[in-house]
Amino acid sequence: MAVKVNLDVNGTVAAGWEPVREEFESFVAAELISPEAQLAVHHRGRRVVDLWAGEDTGADTLSGIFSVTKGAAHLVVALLAQDGALDLDRPVRAYWPEFTGGGKERLTVRQLVAHQAGLINVDEGLDYEEMADDALIAARLAGQRPYWEPGTAYGYHASVIGALTGEVVRRATGRRLQEVYEERIRAPFGLDLYMGLPEALGERWRPVLEMAPTPEQLAASAAAPAPPELLPVAFNLHRDPPMDLVAFANHPRVRALGPASGGGIGSARGVAGMYAAAISGLAGRPALLSPETAAEVARPHGAELGPDRVTADADHFALGFERQPAVGPAAFGHQGASGGLGFADPETGVAYGYTRRRFAHPGGMAAENGPLTAAVLKAARES
Repeated sequence: MAVKVNLDVNGTVAAGWEPVREEFESFVAAELISPEAQLAVHHRGRRVVDLWAGEDTGADTLSGIFSVTKGAAHLVVALLAQDGALDLDRPVRAYWPEFTGGGKERLTVRQLVAHQAGLINVDEGLDYEEMADDALIAARLAGQRPYWEPGTAYGYHASVIGALTGEVVRRATGRRLQEVYEERIRAPFGLDLYMGLPEALGERWRPVLEMAPTPEQLAASAAAPAPPELLPVAFNLHRDPPMDLVAFANHPRVRALGPASGGGIGSARGVAGMYAAAISGLAGRPALLSPETAAEVARPHGAELGPDRVTADADHFALGFERQPAVGPAAFGHQGASGGLGFADPETGVAYGYTRRRFAHPGGMAAENGPLTAAVLKAARES
């Protein structure tokens, strides 16, 4: 029988944001095992929430953030499109000539970023060393048969979208997506969100932890319907043995190279700071995105093509980012497999970052993000 661990919530909130702390404390108190969680929120560029709780998690602890990384990758794409360095409506092959066959030659960059390529994985799957290397993944996918005719449907390219868009970035700029992110976004704003963790910061890294489901949660999972047919392929579970997400996040090569689909290392401060930099500016620097670009990346892409071929979700994607309907029509962001979430909402000026090192059950966006987000938005509207 599990013994409940009582945890203190550490950190600060600005005046008027106390209900967010209360919600965070309520969630932590209800957990049987420490989630090792962090929450940070900026409002119009000012950090107003900075909280953490865990037996081995502090304010500046860094860990794997899984697909929250996709927000960083697609912020690079948005910035390059805004600069005119990348034309979203040109064919991918105009930048990447080898990207042909099976209808790929007709796919635009916009459609690629919106998960419409049909290249959700290579047929045989990828091992951890391969998953860490975006250039290798891109080379393999250039010759891969699409799982649907490109541009006619969309589906979550969970394990490979960063490699695909990253190759377009590399061909257009001569720089790896990770290098552009470091030079244009992370370093100028001093963000604790890395796509390739510097060795000097290794002592601040802590591993992702396995989920610890209750018997009731295990029973619910056992009774759940079978997943859509393509979901195991997209999440690299069709290989033998299936990919273990915890092992992936903790793999030293993933940590070192920072693959853009899910290999980022960061903290809640870093996630919230990145989204604040995108829409409000940070540290005396102006916002990275113009209001017009922020509106474009939040716009639905692919809703007319039906439900997601991988997850069966409807109307899910904006331009690379995930739409955030619980926040508002202008919001954009991305969740991560262990339960993390980052988003920006230009309407309220909120930039939100939540991380947890212990996997939430059953994975994906952790349930606590709902009430935490509601408390954050209420405080923002009343401030």
